[in-house]
Amino acid sequence: YNKILSQRNALLKFFAKNRTFDQETLSIYNHQMCALAKPIYEKRKSFMEVFIPIFSKRHQSISQGAEEVDIRYVSDLGENELEVLLDTHLEKDKILQYSSVGTHKDDLDFQIAGMPIKKFGSQGQQKTFLIALKLAQFDFIKEKSGMNPIVLLDDIFDKLDQDRVTQTIQLFDRDRMGQIFISDTHQDRIKAALQESVFEYEIFNLS
Repeated sequence: YNKILSQRNALLKFFAKNRTFDQETLSIYNHQMCALAKPIYEKRKSFMEVFIPIFSKRHQSISQGAEEVDIRYVSDLGENELEVLLDTHLEKDKILQYSSVGTHKDDLDFQIAGMPIKKFGSQGQQKTFLIALKLAQFDFIKEKSGMNPIVLLDDIFDKLDQDRVTQTIQLFDRDRMGQIFISDTHQDRIKAALQESVFEYEIFNLS
C-alpha cells in the first residue's frame, strides 16, 4: 500500500509540474490502492474490536472506574468506499499534489468523558490512559504468543498521585507480569509502591 501511495503521489506531482493530467494512468493506481486498503481497514477494525475491551478493563482497574474512557478508530473507509473517496477528492489531491484520503490517514481518537483526552484530560489522566494502553498491549501479546513480553515503562508515573502508582504496581504484582523495567526520577515514590507488593525488585541509581 505505501509503495502504491508513494507512486500515486509522485504521479500527482508530475501532473502539477508538467501541467498535464492522465485519468487512465491515475485510475490504475486508484484501483491498486483500493484493493490493498480494504483488507488493511478490515484488519485494523477487527483488532480494535478485540483490543478496546482489554484496554477498558485495564483502565478501570487503575482508575477504580472513576473515569469514562474510550478509543475510537477513525478511518475514511468507515463511511465510504475508497474508490468513491478518491474520485470526490481528486481536485483537492491535484492541488495538494498528494493523496488526501486512504488508510494512511487512519487515526485513533483517545477519549475521556467523550472528549479528546489530549485536550481535556489532566496530565495524570493522560498518564493513566497511557499505562492502561501499555498493559493492554501486554495482555494482547501474551494471549497471542503464549509468553510474557518484557515490559519497559519509561517515567510513566510522573504526574500520578501515589494511590495510582501503588495501584498500578499491584496490578503488575497480581497478574504476575514477569520482568519489568521501570524508570522514575522519584525513587521514594516507586520504592513506596514496590514495598507494598511481593515483587522481587532491585533499584539501580543512574547519574
